[in-house]
Amino acid sequence: MQRSWVAGANAPGGDFPVANLPYGVFSTAGSGPRCGVAIGDRVLDLAAMTEAGLLGRDAGEWGFHEAGINRFMAAGPAAWAWLRRRLTDLLAEDGTPELRDDPARCEQALISMDDARNHLPFRVAGYTDFYAGRQHALNSGSILRGPANALTPNWSHIPIGYNGRASTVVVSGTPLRRPMGQVRDDDADGPEMVACRRLDIEVEFGAVVALPTEMGQNLSVAEAWEHLFGFVLMNDWSARDIQRWESVPLGPFQAKAFGTTISPWVVTRAALEPFRRGAPERDNPLLPYLHEPADYFFDLTLEAHLTPSNGNASRIVSTNTRHLYYSAPQLLAHHAVGGCRMETGDLLGSGTISGPERQTFGCLMEQSWGGRDPIRLEQGGSRTFLEDGDSVTLTGWGQLEGHRIGFGRCEGTILPALQQIGSGKR
Repeated sequence: MQRSWVAGANAPGGDFPVANLPYGVFSTAGSGPRCGVAIGDRVLDLAAMTEAGLLGRDAGEWGFHEAGINRFMAAGPAAWAWLRRRLTDLLAEDGTPELRDDPARCEQALISMDDARNHLPFRVAGYTDFYAGRQHALNSGSILRGPANALTPNWSHIPIGYNGRASTVVVSGTPLRRPMGQVRDDDADGPEMVACRRLDIEVEFGAVVALPTEMGQNLSVAEAWEHLFGFVLMNDWSARDIQRWESVPLGPFQAKAFGTTISPWVVTRAALEPFRRGAPERDNPLLPYLHEPADYFFDLTLEAHLTPSNGNASRIVSTNTRHLYYSAPQLLAHHAVGGCRMETGDLLGSGTISGPERQTFGCLMEQSWGGRDPIRLEQGGSRTFLEDGDSVTLTGWGQLEGHRIGFGRCEGTILPALQQIGSGKR
C-alpha cells in the first residue's frame, strides 16, 4: 500500500487513501463551490492548487474553479492519467515535497472535510436508469407477475432502461419529500391522489459519462469503456404504489421523478482497476454489439443502513456489484447504438443490485416481498417500506490488503408529503 503524508489517508477503514483520489465539488464558509479531491479526512482544493501553479500549465483549462468536474472529464483520458500521476506524487509520502513542505500552501489547499460542504460533483446532463441486475429482475417480476413470468422475454438479450429526471438528481445529504401521486388499490373502482404509502430505496451503482458522442454515432463496448470517467453510489428512491399504477404500458414516470441521490465523490476507473472482474454466465448469447473484449465488471461491496428518526442505524442491505448482469460500458454502448447523442455528465444507473439471499436484496420491495414480510431492524422495530423521518445511508468500497477504495456516504432523509390541491378520490 502506498502511503500518504495527509491526515487520515492511511487509516485501514478509510475510504480515501492516496490510491483512490476521487473528484467532487465543495464549498466553504465565504467561498463558493469549486472542484476538489478527497484524500484522508481532507479535501484537496484543485482551484487553489491551480492558482499556485502546482498542477501544470493545462490545469487552467480544466475548470477547477467551477461547480462541476465536467470540463476536466471532457479533457479526456490523457489528462486524467497525467493529473492522477501528479496528485499521487504531491500527496504520497515518498513523493515530491512541493506541497508537503510548504505549511502555508497546505493550509490553503487542504481543507478539513468537517469544514467543507459537498455539492453535486458534476452537472448532470441526462439521467438514464437501467434494470441490469438479474436477481432483482427475477424477484420483482415474481412479486408482480409470478415466478413463471418473472423475466420478460427480452430481458436477457437487451439492457432495459428508462430516461429519468436529471433535474432531481441530488447530492448526498439532501432531504427528499415523500411524493404525492395517483394510486389504485386492487379492489378499488378507480384511482385516488395520495401520499405514497410504499416508498422504497434502490441500491445502485452509477456510471458517469465523460466523452460525448454525436447524433448517429454508436460505440463498441470497448469504446464505451473509454468514454466513462468514473462511478458513484446511487439511491434511486421509488414510489412503488405510484409505479405499479402508472407503469403500464410505458414504464416508470412520477414514481421515480421526485429524487435520486448520488454520493459526492466520483471514483475513477483508474482507482477501481484492482477490482475488475469478468462477466457472469449468460442465459443466452448476446448480440455482437454487446460483446465484451475485457473485464468490465467490479467486485465492490455495497451496504445500506436505515436510521429511524428516533432510533439507531440498522444495516438492511449488504450486496455486491458482481451481481450485475450488464456492465456499465454495455449500458452505454446500448444507449448509443440507436444514435442518440450522449453528453459529458450523463449519468447511467445500474438498477437495483440484488444477490441470491434476502439480506443481499437491494430494495425493500424485494426484502419484504411486496410488503408481505416485515423487515426486522437490528436496533428494534420493523419496516416494510420507508416511514417519514427515516434516513437511508449507502456506502460502498473495494477491499485490498491494508486499505480500501471507498465512495463516501450516499444519504437522504424522508420528509412528510405536502398535500396538494385535488388530493383524494374523485
